[in-house]
Amino acid sequence: MRISQLAAESGVSVPSIKFYLREGLLHDGVRTSATQAEYDGEHVRRLRLIRALLGPGGLTVVGAQSLLGTMEHPPEHAHDLLGAAHAASAPAGKANRDDLDAVRAEAASWGWDVSGCDPLVLSALGDALERLRDADFAVPPSVMRAYVDAMKSVAAAEVAEIPTDSADAAVRYVVLGTILVEPLLLAMRRLAQETASLERFGVAPPGELGA
Repeated sequence: MRISQLAAESGVSVPSIKFYLREGLLHDGVRTSATQAEYDGEHVRRLRLIRALLGPGGLTVVGAQSLLGTMEHPPEHAHDLLGAAHAASAPAGKANRDDLDAVRAEAASWGWDVSGCDPLVLSALGDALERLRDADFAVPPSVMRAYVDAMKSVAAAEVAEIPTDSADAAVRYVVLGTILVEPLLLAMRRLAQETASLERFGVAPPGELGA
């Protein structure tokens, strides 16, 4: 198919496709002349993936380049896939904190062994905890315990499903499951909050909130 057909099939505009080609996010088509190329279904799938990474996934172009590179050239050790996914989604130029021992101690108080975990992820946790302190907001201990238990359960279930019979399948599962599922988790949390609130407080009578 020509680039105009590729745009129609993928839902991505021609200027965007050309940008992705220039940035190396999308591989070239088969040249049919000096100014034209043919594209196929693999280009359509790649464009949908790029759109998901840059949209719901929240990645920058650099992050998407890194992530797609990891998918094409995965690390030898399966555990390193998570580090690659986390690094791709980290804010550009983000430096590690200088108090990671304190962050490790906090995680240890939850019963987590984070001695072999990525410093970038630990740094992100430290930033999140610091923002809470700066706002003078303390998560109630019962709620923090619920967070800890829920995250440990979710992570265990996710890791248990990592494919072991195909390197390509493992890369796709870990990388896309890490990046693209996070918006789903946030949306589910907010929806669950609303359902829990309705169960506790019920629906306000008309006009009550504005009274």
